[in-house]
Amino acid sequence: MPNDPRRLLDAVDRTILEALSADARIPNTQLAALAGVAQSTCLARVRALRESGVLTGFHAEVDLAALGRPLQALVAVRLAVHNREQIEDFTAHVRALAGVLSVFHLAGQTDYLVWIAAESAQGLREFVVDHLATDPAVAHAETSLIYEHSRGPGIWGALDPA
Repeated sequence: MPNDPRRLLDAVDRTILEALSADARIPNTQLAALAGVAQSTCLARVRALRESGVLTGFHAEVDLAALGRPLQALVAVRLAVHNREQIEDFTAHVRALAGVLSVFHLAGQTDYLVWIAAESAQGLREFVVDHLATDPAVAHAETSLIYEHSRGPGIWGALDPA
């Protein structure tokens, strides 16, 4: 596609995106220095990346245990029927539930993976029973507890290879 913004990214844009991916709170002065451009140019580049849809947001890592939700799980969901309306309704319903961190719509035997943070094993059980297992749209739900979650380097790899 000739107007695809990803095709127009240069080395400065990639450097900015890499640095923001590692630390979205990096000051513009440092970001500009890393990219080798003036601060005003850096601000304009970040603005352009947001406006083009390449940069979609800035996010904070939150300690879920500190918020009273130390238990995390992935629930694999298979729908009973696969029509567009049911898929859209289920997606909207699950995304709106408290405790849902992410919803992944998949190809294959599993239709969805729902990442959940719960206050306890009982709270997780109640969530799954109340919102997933008893939902008429759901044919099957299987819960896997998450022992540990850590981020990978993303598409950029490690900023500091040392």
